Amino acid sequence: MTLQDTLSNHLKHAVKIGFNVNIETIEFQATRKEFNGDITIVIFPMLRFIKGNPVQIGETIGDYLVQNVDEVKAFNVVKGFLNVEISDVYYLEFFNAIKDSATYGILEPDPNNKAIMVEYSSPNTNKPLHLGHIRNNLLGYSVSEILKASGKKVYKTQIINDRGIHICKSMLAWEKFGNEETPESTGLKGDKLVGNYYVKFDQEYKKQIEVLVSEGSSEEEAKKNAPLLLEAQDMLRKWESGDKGVVELWTKMNNWVYQGFNETYANLGVDFDALYYESKTYLLGKAFVAEGLKTGVFHKEDDGSVWCDLTEEGLDKKIVQRADGTAVYMTQDIGTAIQRIKDYPDVGGMVYTVGNEQDYHFQVLFLILKKLGFEWAKNLYHLSYGMVDLPSGKMKSREGTVVDADDLIEDMASTAEEISEELGKLDGYSEAEKKELYKTIGLGALKYYILKVDPKKRILFDPKESIDFQGNTGPFIQYTYARIQSILRKADISEFDGFSELELHQKEKALLKQLQLFPEVVQNAAENHSPALIANYTYDLVKEFNSFYQNVSILGADTGIEKAFRVKLSKIVANTIKSAFNLLGIQVPERM
Repeated sequence: MTLQDTLSNHLKHAVKIGFNVNIETIEFQATRKEFNGDITIVIFPMLRFIKGNPVQIGETIGDYLVQNVDEVKAFNVVKGFLNVEISDVYYLEFFNAIKDSATYGILEPDPNNKAIMVEYSSPNTNKPLHLGHIRNNLLGYSVSEILKASGKKVYKTQIINDRGIHICKSMLAWEKFGNEETPESTGLKGDKLVGNYYVKFDQEYKKQIEVLVSEGSSEEEAKKNAPLLLEAQDMLRKWESGDKGVVELWTKMNNWVYQGFNETYANLGVDFDALYYESKTYLLGKAFVAEGLKTGVFHKEDDGSVWCDLTEEGLDKKIVQRADGTAVYMTQDIGTAIQRIKDYPDVGGMVYTVGNEQDYHFQVLFLILKKLGFEWAKNLYHLSYGMVDLPSGKMKSREGTVVDADDLIEDMASTAEEISEELGKLDGYSEAEKKELYKTIGLGALKYYILKVDPKKRILFDPKESIDFQGNTGPFIQYTYARIQSILRKADISEFDGFSELELHQKEKALLKQLQLFPEVVQNAAENHSPALIANYTYDLVKEFNSFYQNVSILGADTGIEKAFRVKLSKIVANTIKSAFNLLGIQVPERM
């Protein structure tokens, strides 16, 4: 229970006793540093219900609290703000309640709650994962972990886009120019090998366009009639009709890509509980188009195409089936959502981690599913996020100008090595220990830099800035965690049954106040699908700890009980940093 929770009922009672008025909500805020107090009650909103001078109202409420509430030891009123000082006993009771918990603030899944399915990654099998996929994966994974910590059962899933013309382009280019090379023969990861042929297709396709234009075709005609494109389209038709040779090639190359993806996911530290494949889901949903036609949710045009009219809801008309009877992406997404509920009946909602260019698509999808009568459709959420840019500019897969995810992970470890060596932080480490630590620091820097930003905002990612050992960065927080572990290794403390007779230093109290916020931050982050709330809370906690560390002697405390209290307080901070970073998918090093 937070301090606000503790005080709210007392405050409502104080107002009832003092002014014979019932108020529903109390507005709290942090006490400004220039005033005494641990928490501030804002009097101004009460003036709608209570006539009088805000200072006098504050004095009346403050007197009641001091006389009747054990936790309140003093107060002062500044204009319309009632600053309340909380007794040390209150903070020590909180400390004693959490001092032995390694997972304070983290809940176990509640079996009475419906599960949530979180979709993320969902790549195409014609290229390796890139920087954009990294933000997607980090967000999806972190939101999954935060939802779990808030008490929900979570299934992590992805839909792999393993069919379509873009896949056939890579297949055709490998068939024409690949000389039977494989990941084994080249030493390349399978996803990179296949991605090279997607780039190769585009290069050869552009050459053919130039030839056709030089022979008199318009550029538009040349793009449509280039032999390579026509062959790729023919290959797609053969795949859809089940041509044995094309399907075998498709299977072989996709398996190369899956192996490459799995390696990247392992390096990035993300995982999945269920996989869906577009090649198996693209026909799903057609049955529900027929059902929607019967119920009037959809209507058929004269040419035979099927549409959903959403104009009354402020959206457009949306096609759900072409005139030739084939499905569109919307149809597939309708069918896949329904199939997931069939596969996992305990799921009561879904989170789709997809870039903000698809905002409209998900508005339409969620509305159509509601119109089709699915109760769970009201619990669908689009975790929309902005692009990740680099100082070098925009990425283009077909031109081979993307920032490869594996390369970036490796580069982050190299940057961590370079900066760590400059700072001389790793003296006495073996080479193997250094290598592992560079990876931990590099990945921590990458993940924190991306996750500390509100998902909706676009990010300009600067690798060097992310590995600064000062400021709001992953390495700064990791370093503080390692510093606490060093303190704990040196500490030789006696055990005490409880801590109730201490007089708290203001820095100890500030640290306890920050710790007290953690469970609420976890719940807010889950409700808002925002890892940024966890990241920035952790930075604030670390700042409070460092201020405590600089102002209060831990191992050199005057008494044994003070030393034991400060060591245990430090340990709780370390455990909370570790818990918070686990929610972000970031490891913390024991030494650094």
